[in-house]
Amino acid sequence: MLHYILRNEEIEAANVTLDEATAHPALLVSERGRRVTWQETCQDLPRSTQRFNSIPCVLGQLRINSGRAYWEVEVGDMQSWDLGICRDNVTREGYSLCPHRMVSGPLGSMTGTTGPSPPRKLSLPLRERPLKVGIFLDYEAGDVSFYNMTDGSHIFTFPQNTFYGVLRPLFRLWSSDSAP
Repeated sequence: MLHYILRNEEIEAANVTLDEATAHPALLVSERGRRVTWQETCQDLPRSTQRFNSIPCVLGQLRINSGRAYWEVEVGDMQSWDLGICRDNVTREGYSLCPHRMVSGPLGSMTGTTGPSPPRKLSLPLRERPLKVGIFLDYEAGDVSFYNMTDGSHIFTFPQNTFYGVLRPLFRLWSSDSAP
């Protein structure tokens, strides 16, 4: 496991795997649950209340309901993706998504989406486009922070929130031009 100094304390990076049961049919999760790829043709999968059916998302297996957690996501040169956290019981049917996420768009644009309702978009200036993103969650403090692990810089911390219930990592690919 990797160790990092965040907020003046050492924290061990969690080994997050993807929960294939939650993956939208256009997303193919690797056998070991460490990579997700967009497919032009959706897989023929049984309907499930656990599976995203409108938005191409997948949740991480990691479930957090107390303490602190930290994980990293290698995004490489992918142009369009979302990373964040959501409640375990997030609506998976329709187009509602969690408010605590960072979105990468074309030409390196980055936004943060915060809520609760309606979500508010914030433009996030970056010194360097991240190839790897670190996500730090402090459940009791209500903080979610994103770090650019390429240059070690802090990207954004969502304002303090009150979390309740189980939270999980959220991943979204926007199109077939997204790499795994």
